[in-house]
Formats: sequence, structure tokens, C-alpha cells
Amino acid sequence: MISPAARDALQAWLDTARALRGASDNTVDAYGRDVAEFLAFFSEHAGGEAGIAALGRVTVTDMRAWMAHMRARDIGPRSLARKLSAVKSFFRFLADREGLDPSAVLAARGPKFTRKLPRPLSPGAAREVIETVGESSGIPWITARDTAVVTLLYGCGLRISEALSLTGADLPLPETLRITGKGGKERVVPVLAAARDAVTLYARLCPHPITGASPLFFGLRGRALGPRAVQKAVERTRLRLGLPATATPHAMRHSFATHLLNAGGDLRAIQELLGHASLSTTQAYTGVDTARLMEVYSAAHPRARGKA
Repeated sequence: MISPAARDALQAWLDTARALRGASDNTVDAYGRDVAEFLAFFSEHAGGEAGIAALGRVTVTDMRAWMAHMRARDIGPRSLARKLSAVKSFFRFLADREGLDPSAVLAARGPKFTRKLPRPLSPGAAREVIETVGESSGIPWITARDTAVVTLLYGCGLRISEALSLTGADLPLPETLRITGKGGKERVVPVLAAARDAVTLYARLCPHPITGASPLFFGLRGRALGPRAVQKAVERTRLRLGLPATATPHAMRHSFATHLLNAGGDLRAIQELLGHASLSTTQAYTGVDTARLMEVYSAAHPRARGKA
């Protein structure tokens, strides 16, 4: 059983994550589930209420028992590492707020896992997906819609959630869009003429009224288009073109970044276009190797240029 004081502390931590760290609602909800799950386990494991004082007595053995319990439930290494990160963050908060010692929790070592690198499409395959994605629907406005969405993913490097968050107020698409991404982080992305033309065609054919307050992209029955519909459209296209299972809507965003880098784009600029907080994320995202990274460094760093 989780004590009222522990529940209050958990809510205060979540409120802090939302306000100060700019975490999205989905991220905060995941944090809350992860930590509540840990507290429920600890309460049962310790044979008593999971109150603030009891949390101050968590041991390394307790942490190992929790992680073993998670693994027994078939929680994968990546998910377990995320849960452990949330629990550690919560205990740091408790240390500041309640003065308890978080050493045992912070000492817990997460599982090792191999980070999956993205697999971008070739430029030719990306073009084929855009040209083919709407053909299976047989409905002209849906064909135009799917083409417009996928063109935004590849042409602007948008996440699927970002493309679907556009509203009628964004019409006609300008030459640049201000996008709010993960964690409320804003960025400005250029919009290619091909993307503007694709969205304009869709808006002209769409049978549902697009207003300033309405979604830009609609589903068949007039509700806001969901990501699953786009995923299914790309999946049908992938099968039709004989592309691998890694050819997903998100792969179009990967492809945008990788193709820009291969064409000589600056890694820092690509980082800004993608909305990544860390350059290392962009490095992994584009699959850039160390040699290519050093080329970018040598071309951009003033000291490196001075030695050339």
C-alpha cells in the first residue's frame, strides 16, 4: 500500500517534471506509471506501507529484487532501463524535498541493451513511397491526404504526431513552420514547395470543412486523422514496393536527416531541424560514423580550419 504522503510526493514530482522540464503529458503519465509500479512492488516486498520513511530505507537488495521482478514479467532491457531512470529521478526529488538518502537507488545499475540504429530508405525508395502511398485507397482525397502527410515527414523531417497536429490555421502552408515537438521544444522548419503543393491539393479535395480550429488532416468519417491510418497506408505501400519492414512513417524522418547529411548538410543544422536536444542523438539518428563526424568537425571548428 502506498501512503498518502508518498502519493503526494509522487504527484509533486510529476508536476515538477511537467512544469520545469517541459515533459509532455504522455511522458509524465509514463513516469507516473513506472514509479507507482515500483512503489506498489516495494510495499508488498517490504511487507508494509510504502511511506516516505520506508522509502528512505530502500536497499541495493531491494532494488535487485524489483529488477528481477520486472524481468520475470518479461519487461525488456530498454523498458527496464527507462523505469529505473524514472525511479532514480523520483528519489533524487525525494532527497531534495524530504532529505532521505537515495544512495541505494542511485547505485542500482540498469541493464545493458543494444541501441537500435534507424534504417533510412534510399532516396529512390523514399520518392517511390511518396508517389505510391495513396494509390491503394481508390478515393482521390484520401490519396492526396496520405501523399501530403508522407511528404511532410520526408520533406520537413516532422514526426508523425507533429504532422497530424497541424490545423486549418496553418493553411496555406508558409515557407517555414513553427513546430512544437517533444517536451514542448519549439523549432522552425522550412517547407519545401512540393510539401506546400501536396497539402494544398489535399485541402482542395477534402470533403470535410477545414477551419482555423479544426485539424488539417481528417479521417474517412470526418474525425482527426490518427497515426495508425498513416502507418497502415505506408505498410501497404511497403508491401507493394517490396521494401523491408523498417520502411515506416518514422523512417521517412530518418531518411530526411540522413539524405541531408549525405548531401553535405551541417550536423548542427540538422539537429535543429529535427528538434533533437543532443547532437549525439542526431549522430545516431543519421547513422553518421566517427569519420564523417570528424569531417563535419574539421570543416566547422575555427581551430581546425586554421590548421588546414
